[in-house]
Amino acid sequence: MFNWFRRKKENKENIEQKPPVVEDKQSNAPSETSEIQSQPSLEWAKAAYANIQKQKQEIPENSEDERVASVENNLSAEEKNVDSSSMVEEKTEEVKENAPAWMQKSDRLSALKETAIETEKEEETTLDEDFVWSAQVLESQGRTPDDVSEEEFTWLRKLRQGLGKTRRNFVNQLKSVIGQGPLNQNAIEQIEAMLYSADVGYEATEYIVNTLQNKLKEESIASEDAIASLKEILQQVLDEPLQKLTKTEFEPEAGKLNIWLLTGVNGVGKTTTIGKLAHLAKTSGYNCVIAAADTFRAAAVEQVKVWGERTNTPVIANEGKNTDPAAVVFDGINAAIARNADILLVDTAGRLQNKKNLMEELAKIRRIIDKKAVDANIESLLVLDATLGQNGLKQAQVFSEAAQLTGVVLTKLDGTAKGGVALGVSRDLGLPIRFIGAGEGIEDLRPFSSYEFVEALLS
Repeated sequence: MFNWFRRKKENKENIEQKPPVVEDKQSNAPSETSEIQSQPSLEWAKAAYANIQKQKQEIPENSEDERVASVENNLSAEEKNVDSSSMVEEKTEEVKENAPAWMQKSDRLSALKETAIETEKEEETTLDEDFVWSAQVLESQGRTPDDVSEEEFTWLRKLRQGLGKTRRNFVNQLKSVIGQGPLNQNAIEQIEAMLYSADVGYEATEYIVNTLQNKLKEESIASEDAIASLKEILQQVLDEPLQKLTKTEFEPEAGKLNIWLLTGVNGVGKTTTIGKLAHLAKTSGYNCVIAAADTFRAAAVEQVKVWGERTNTPVIANEGKNTDPAAVVFDGINAAIARNADILLVDTAGRLQNKKNLMEELAKIRRIIDKKAVDANIESLLVLDATLGQNGLKQAQVFSEAAQLTGVVLTKLDGTAKGGVALGVSRDLGLPIRFIGAGEGIEDLRPFSSYEFVEALLS
């Protein structure tokens, strides 16, 4: 079992990180020097690829069928042993004609429910450019070919592809600037304009530009060193919020309940993120419970139920209309403790148009958590849609007033050409990015790594 939450910690004693040298597909051909430098990495990639193929051959062919059967059996067992007052059960296939509209399922939800537990097709791992780049990223972090997993290569491929729009727009312009010779003030001004166009934001852009200017005063920055210098500065921006924390790693604490409160406006992918987090946690070896505390949005509880079925995760909810969200959280804490769960994921409402009521609701939920789960490890994560850019940052500032935010989950990076919003999140909000989403699949959400993000953005 591969534990995504401990991946970084288990390799903390690694060698110093070095930037990969693979060029983007649309960039100019690499120099003779870079080709020579890439040869050891190519051999590393081949060794890693051979090891992955060997691991796949050792897995029994019927293991997937056994896993699906196990999930189905577990689901049946859960349904038999669950208290109907706290555990969400299957509704009947047909709703009575005289039932209120808010109790009726939509056709879209029914279709989603029917297909939700289907197993996603896994992409075949191939020794291509993305694999070689991923190998270089892992090798630069001190990994060896025999201790990497296929899951890591799959994720790095998706991350690089997800940031492809931003990378192609930004890197091509950047190379045209630095190709003119050593960096000067005019070049820095052009880089500043590029940062704004990538939705980096004012605060982060000013910091990056000022840092480049100060570096330029100290020494001449050759064109071949410009991208490396920029990578270093961008990683500093992303890691800055961690400097004020005593514990920089993000993982469930052993021996206590971990409560992750997910906040954000409607439409940013909050419910989907909860489902993906449940899957990520369970495949990493943790037991989860979900509390469906968004009791006001139509079909919100139904959507959480679908993700609960898909990930084989118990969902605590109240089927009544306009149920007190804090009461659902209270029941969720009791259920998580009774089941000896490691993580309680809490879905919340996101009605930003009713700002006052929403903030009061979030504050009440936090009070219940603080009172009911005194010894719990509590994280308040804001889900942000990367496609919203600077508007998303303004929404985040509203939520920070009541939710006592401790981190950010950045979603939908694959759908925008302005992935620089991640830098604005770190600089403007002063919050660490904890998870990043680069696709719609259940496997497309992973713990955030500033090093891997910057390499995917600029390599």
